Formats: sequence, C-alpha cells, structure tokens
Amino acid sequence: MDKNQVKTLLEQVAAGDTSVDDAVLKLRMEPFTDIDIANLDTHRALRQGVGEVIYGAGKTPEQIDRIAHTLWEGGQRAILITRMSEAAAEAFTKDVPFEYFPDGHSAVVGAQMEPDVRGNILIITAGTSDIPVAEEAAVTAETLGNNVERIYDVGVAGIHRLLSHTDSIMKARVIIAIAGMEGALASVVGGLAACPVIAVPTSIGYGTAFGGVTALLSMLNSCASGVSVVNIDNGFGAGYLASMINHMEESK
Repeated sequence: MDKNQVKTLLEQVAAGDTSVDDAVLKLRMEPFTDIDIANLDTHRALRQGVGEVIYGAGKTPEQIDRIAHTLWEGGQRAILITRMSEAAAEAFTKDVPFEYFPDGHSAVVGAQMEPDVRGNILIITAGTSDIPVAEEAAVTAETLGNNVERIYDVGVAGIHRLLSHTDSIMKARVIIAIAGMEGALASVVGGLAACPVIAVPTSIGYGTAFGGVTALLSMLNSCASGVSVVNIDNGFGAGYLASMINHMEESK
C-alpha cells in the first residue's frame, strides 16, 4: 500500500464508504508477503515513497515473473526490474503491462510515472561503452517520475565535446557522470556544474583499470566540490539517488 492508497482509504472512511474497523484491518496487513522464494516488502512505498525494486541478476526467469506478479497483485503499479536478461524478458508472462529496455537491461511492469517535478536530471557518459550503466540510471529515474536528458560519449579524451553542452550542464538540477578507465569525467563535470554530481565508476578499461576500481578511487579522490560516488556499475543507485535529490525541492 502506497501513500495514495492510504489517502484514498482515509477519504473513504471520512465519506462513510468504509468502516473504521475495515480500514484498520487493511492498515494492519502484514508489512511483507512471504512467497517462499522471497519476502516482499509491501509497505516500502508507504515508508519511502517508492515501492520495492526487483534485482534480476541471479534470479531465474520464473522467480522474477512470480515476484513481479505478486507485487502487481498487491497493488504496486510501477515495478522496476534491474539487471534483467533478454531471456528473462522473453519468458515473462505478459498478462500485465510490461516494457523491456534492452540497452539498460531493465524492465518496467505497469507504467513509468509521469514527470512530477520541474527539475532535470542530466546523465553524461565518458564513452559509448558506459551506455548500459547510463541507461539503467535513466530508466530508474524516468520510472520514478523525472525528466531525463542524456549526453553520451563526451569523455576527457576529447573534452571539447563535453564543453559544447555547457548550457545543459548549468541548467540541470542533478547530474550523473558515468565513466570507466581513469574516471576523470566526474571531476571535470563537478568543476563546471552548480548542482550535485553523482559519479558512477564503470568496469570499463584495460588491465590497471582493475574492473572499475581505478575509476572508483579517482572519483572518491575528486577535488571538485559536490561530487558523491556510488558503487561500480551501479546505475540504479545513481538514478534512485538523483530522483530523491530532484524531488526534495518539490516536497517542501
């Protein structure tokens, strides 16, 4: 049950359409649903404003299908699935609204929220190889009701490409900067932007990139103010955090 459902329930009580006892019974429903393979947090939207997200990696297509349908039957109408393989997407039982985003290996059951904030989230990648992580971030942010702008392949090896987008950088409310190799993009963007920058190191790079560790350490050591860092390849975490920041002004 999310905040809108609670509000509707209270309005029904106020109008006399639902008894107080029935309303209490609904509110006392278990805060999680045990389906043997998972314990689904059905009260997360009520606590945090966003329902449970399904992490698809490591789950079988059947497990993903069952979890998503259980959340749908419980009333969640925007269910994000991250790290979902094309095979799992093809096997999904499509008796509910379903859209798969292959570039970000993500899917949405139900529908992405319409943008409900004026602010803009800008996603910038150093290279084309970073796009899968960027698209995971983008789908996450769009599902949570944000306007998203994408600028891809503008890394420091040709910094003039990035500088041609200065207007977009200055207008953004939140920026997600995604890079592998040495991860220098985040510091450059942080030195230009007037808004929070969320840096995402990716596992792209040759031997001494160490699967993204070099970019991670570079971003953690950024001398630019206002740069925060999420884990390697964690596009979802960046998109979720960017959405929270973008909605803060609207919630005042």
